[in-house]
Amino acid sequence: MKISVHPGSSDDNSDASSENDTAHVIDAPVGTLVVAGWTGRNRAAVQHHIEELQAIGVPPPSTTPLFYRVSPELASTDRDRYFLGDTASGEVEPVIMYDGEHLYLGTGSDHTDRAWETQSVAVSKQMCPKPLAPVVWSLEEVKAQLDQLTIKSWVRANETEPWRLYQDGTLAQIIPLGELMESAQLTQNHRPGTLSVMLCGTVPTIGEIAPATHFKFELADPTTGKSIVHEYQSHYLTVVA
Repeated sequence: MKISVHPGSSDDNSDASSENDTAHVIDAPVGTLVVAGWTGRNRAAVQHHIEELQAIGVPPPSTTPLFYRVSPELASTDRDRYFLGDTASGEVEPVIMYDGEHLYLGTGSDHTDRAWETQSVAVSKQMCPKPLAPVVWSLEEVKAQLDQLTIKSWVRANETEPWRLYQDGTLAQIIPLGELMESAQLTQNHRPGTLSVMLCGTVPTIGEIAPATHFKFELADPTTGKSIVHEYQSHYLTVVA
């Protein structure tokens, strides 16, 4: 996987996805892929959400936060993703990457099969690709303002429709990323020559959780005006009996 590292600390208003702003490129396979769940900083709100999901058949987690290990090949920066059936949906998350020497911050989508989620959350995570933005920042450069970073997502049914805001929050709503990395032992379990990747949890949706053909997501730093934006299209495969 090729990931472009862009400066994240400049005071100018350039877009972090500009190729001219690239510091260097990481070119390594993903060796470890972790999806962190139930990572809300407000633990009372997390418990309330667990009870809401339990009422519609989603089994509660054994502990919170919970770290799901999924197949590394699910991580991809491709803009076209394929899913069996149309019951899966995305959710924007901050993403931590570790190359064995440096830590990076990016964003991705924990695309999850909602039908399977009622049977097994772990299986629902494993069934779907995890789209990642192909751009990251050095975590060191943005760590001072992590709680101020915003994460948003938008959805639409087709290319002629306008984007609809689907999620809108800040990293202050998520357990501090350093605590999550330590709990998941992301750096300790690193495989040399690979990337260790962790999706770090999400923020609530605006309205009901629902599939959408087009999904766009953003990590932005209001202190610098920089942002990382990515989008992908879901192609639904026919379920044949």
